[in-house]
Amino acid sequence: MIADDQTVVRDGLQMVLGVIPELEVVAAVADGQQALAAIAEHHPDAILLDLHMPVLDGVETTERLTREHPEVAIVVLTTYADDETIIAALKAGARGYLTKNADRHEISQALHSAAAGHTILPPEVTAMLLTGAASAHRANPVSPVELPDELTPREAEVLKLLAAGLSNREIANELIISEHTVKTHVNHVFAKTGSRDRPQAIRYAHEHQLT
Repeated sequence: MIADDQTVVRDGLQMVLGVIPELEVVAAVADGQQALAAIAEHHPDAILLDLHMPVLDGVETTERLTREHPEVAIVVLTTYADDETIIAALKAGARGYLTKNADRHEISQALHSAAAGHTILPPEVTAMLLTGAASAHRANPVSPVELPDELTPREAEVLKLLAAGLSNREIANELIISEHTVKTHVNHVFAKTGSRDRPQAIRYAHEHQLT
């Protein structure tokens, strides 16, 4: 399955994959929400998932797919190999990544490896992961045990950093995720905690010992 909001890229990937005998494209969609619906309908072995899409971006879609459809192998697509959002997607459950200039052989190999349960990463991505792990350790992330109001571990982590006075951009840099994803998490935190603004969310964090 393919998920990419750019029609040219989506159609091009369909053409490329269509000539590989052992691969069949069962669906091609334009955003993460459509991807979740299509996966529930078609049950593909793997998905090529663009990192930067409207409605649900690639990282949030990866998180949802990992929870709801763990049997589907996720290979994320990005324009640039140094896109830091790659790390967030890999942490969320993606098994590999491709840049949009990958050739037919690279796409086929990545999909087969992911579907077989393998994660193959270039050395530069491994280095980025290690850097991210060190950063996460410094941030002292919140324990996922017994979080209040159905907060996810990631939402609790965002709330902790928000309460520490970090801006959305600073939170994005600390967690190595996109600023758009941070905004989504902050909105979820506000909704779940009944907070109208940051001061209320910060007060909630202190009251529930999430700082």
